[in-house]
Parts: sequence; C-alpha cells; structure tokens
Amino acid sequence: MFRFPVTVLFFSTLLAGAAVPPPAYADKTPQRYHLTKRASEIDARAREHPEIDFVFKDKAGKVQDLENAVVDTRVAPRGRLVIWLMGYNAALFDRLGDYGLHAIQVHYANKWFDLIPKKARDDGTSLGKMRLEAATGEDYTTLATILKPDGMMERAFQLVKWLEKEHPQGRWGQFLTDDGKGLRWETVIMSGSSHGATTATRFAVHKRVDRVVAFCGPRDQLESWQGFPSATPANRIFGFSHVLDGGWTGDHYCRSWQMLGLHHYGAVVDVDQNAPPYGNTRRLVTHIDVKGDAKRAHSSVTPGNAAGKDAGGAFVHEAVWRYLFTHPVEATGMAVPVDPDCGQR
Repeated sequence: MFRFPVTVLFFSTLLAGAAVPPPAYADKTPQRYHLTKRASEIDARAREHPEIDFVFKDKAGKVQDLENAVVDTRVAPRGRLVIWLMGYNAALFDRLGDYGLHAIQVHYANKWFDLIPKKARDDGTSLGKMRLEAATGEDYTTLATILKPDGMMERAFQLVKWLEKEHPQGRWGQFLTDDGKGLRWETVIMSGSSHGATTATRFAVHKRVDRVVAFCGPRDQLESWQGFPSATPANRIFGFSHVLDGGWTGDHYCRSWQMLGLHHYGAVVDVDQNAPPYGNTRRLVTHIDVKGDAKRAHSSVTPGNAAGKDAGGAFVHEAVWRYLFTHPVEATGMAVPVDPDCGQR
C-alpha cells in the first residue's frame, strides 16, 4: 500500500460553558499587533518531511514554517480565536482584528493532497481520514503517519502558549484550558479557503468548535463525512463561494452544504442582490464579474487581488466577511427543501 510518513453580532460576551465576558485588555499602547514565530522554534518536536515538500525552508532558503497571529487591542474583544488553515492573508487578518477577534495561522502537515493515489483519493473515505489525521495528529489513515506535534491541533496549541507568554497584553491565555494542556475549542472559529475550508469543516464535524467559516468550500465531492453526525451544530457552519467557481458549477459546494444540513437554516442567498443579514442564511454566493475566469472566481471570496471592488477601489464584500465571522449563530433563516438538481448536473 502507498504510504508516506509525516511526523506534522452583535458583540457576544458568552464564552461557551461560562457566562462571563472575555477579559479586557490591559495595554498601555492599544494597537493592532502582528506577531510571527517559526513553528520549529516554538516546539522542538516539530519535524520536516521533504518527501511531501513539508519543510522548514525551501531550496532557496526561504522560511516555510512561519506562523502568524493578529489581535487589535483597540477593539472590544469577542473572546473568539480564529484558526486559519491556509497561507497567511494579511488583509483578512486585519479585518478579523477589526471585528474584535484573535486570529492565528499555523503551519501543519497539509501537503499530502497531490500524493494520494487516485484510487484512494476517489474511494469516498480516504480524503476525510487524511484531513482528520492532518488536523489532529492522530491515526486515522494508513496513507500517512502524522504525529501530534505536526498536526494542526498541537501546532495551534503551542502557538497560543507561546503568545500567552510573549504577548500578555493580547490576553491569549483565555483560549487555553484551565489545566493549560490544550485549547478551549468551544471558543475557536475554524476557517480556511478551498482545501483549508474543507479541512476546517471536516475537523468541526469531528470536534465541536464555536463556528466554521468556509470560503470556496468545503469540497470532497465523493466523500461521505459531510453526512456524519456533527460535533459542531450545522447552524454554526457558514459558507461563501462564487457561482462560477468550479466547485459550484460541479455541485461540490451545494452537495456538501446540503449533506451538512445547512438548508435547514436558509436558502442559498446571492449577496450581490441582498443586504445583511442575508436572510440569516448559512449559504452565501456571489456573481461579481471575474471575466469568466473560474480560478479568479475561486479566490474572489476572500480579501485580495481577485476580490470584487467598487469604482473607488474598495472591496464590495466587507459586509459579507463581517457577517460570516460575527453573525449570531442563534439567528437562522427559514428551512428550505434540498435542491433536487444538486448533483445532477
């Protein structure tokens, strides 16, 4: 068998399980902080695996395992930690700070995707198992061996521990358990785009988190995990994609959204034709002009060069991004039937 080793709103003041407000900042010079640290410097157990191009430095010597964190102590804290599962997006992280959220981007063993044999990739179970092993560092697949220090959970925990020590004014310790041995996952927002959105959602089905924000995802169109009983209730899962994205035209998104049960909380809403709160739905799409380019459509839903802008150069989806991360999870849209055409095109 093929196997490769890999040792990788309003403002809410309720922290899950405790009706207490998040701790206020005690910062003499309130500001937006951007902090960085290499994963290999935070945790000596971290390992690189050149066989899947999971390395600490590339061939040119550029650091690959740099992790990022942002918090803005000028903004009232929401007591939520966003874990972003793709490359660092400065424009997005600036906005997360504006929303009163803490945010981190971690380097974890996620470069296995293109190395899975096609037969296993399309067998309906292997992708989900691989995603779960990469996220947890626990043994879910025979296709890889990802040890705890190189999984997302441990990398995130170690980064937050480092931040608590090195940046006390950011109040990072609120996201650690009372015994200091892990993260308080009920305070975590899992998020990512594309591959990262899919892994974020797969993890949330496995372990309860506060919320999922899935940009251009989730996919895994042949998998069954989207229909598993979910540890994270479906009203806490939000998706946003472009109608020309290949994941939409191929019904990947509508299939995953329906299997996850998002249709119980509202119809698919075009954000370009509707105003916030978009019928309180969990399924949002855009049709902004991308010149017919499916690749641009795929990346147009996050802040960046491909995102839609108005005549003055301002992003047109500012309200959408705020909605995805801060809309009260208790406020939901009306249930609608499943789309009988989804999966038939």
